[in-house]
Amino acid sequence: MLSRLTRPWALAVCALPVVALLATAVFAPLPFALAQPGITADVLGKNKGTEVITIEGAKTRTTTGQLRMTTIEATNPDTRISLGQVVDAWFSTDRAVMPHDAVYPSGDSTKEIEQHNTAQMKESQDAATRAALDYLHLQDKDVKVTLKLADVGGPSAGLMFTLGIIDKLNGDGSEGDLTGGRTIAGTGTIGDDGKVGAVGGVPLKTMAARRDGATVFLVPRAECADARSELPKGLRLVPVTTLKSAVSALTALSKGKGTVPTC
Repeated sequence: MLSRLTRPWALAVCALPVVALLATAVFAPLPFALAQPGITADVLGKNKGTEVITIEGAKTRTTTGQLRMTTIEATNPDTRISLGQVVDAWFSTDRAVMPHDAVYPSGDSTKEIEQHNTAQMKESQDAATRAALDYLHLQDKDVKVTLKLADVGGPSAGLMFTLGIIDKLNGDGSEGDLTGGRTIAGTGTIGDDGKVGAVGGVPLKTMAARRDGATVFLVPRAECADARSELPKGLRLVPVTTLKSAVSALTALSKGKGTVPTC
């Protein structure tokens, strides 16, 4: 009888470390961040009472519609995510689990991360200004562009900033009305050469865009598959690779003729 009783007891004792490890895994902090759809902002309008784009030294036009940049909101960099939270978010359609270093690639403190994101936003705005003025052949003119967008960091609004500057500066209407009265949203970095770069969190950004009334979403072509994975109903994807392709697609969409690419 003793041997029969000691085997279950031994198994139970051996199982204790396993249970402890599982419990530790569930509650221990993991190197992830949780993200969800963030704010969007119309670069053709105002943000917190201030014009996002102001231009001096050149004629501007009255725009219609909206060009909305999109964001994601992530957990605080100091917040450590447990396995339970990861599993819960994994099955959610409006949240995503992302590597902590992908969301916060620089520094460990909140201050360092904020400084990095602010610097990236400034670089993005400068690149957007150069790309837009070069596109309109105004790079040698005395045109001053000021971009202001509160509480947003990172480089992913570059494309939408550039399109906003072009739409406002298109005084002679040569490019038409880029929005056609629609609410257009999008994401993508911009280079001085007009190339559109990939960004992260595209599925969440499409959700934010549709929530705020967008019917068209400009997406870096390389991220079409990601954008389609959780595409909200009523939102049309338009893939772009360059500033020129983005303007051409919007012009064709606005005028109702020409080719509008799809993912």
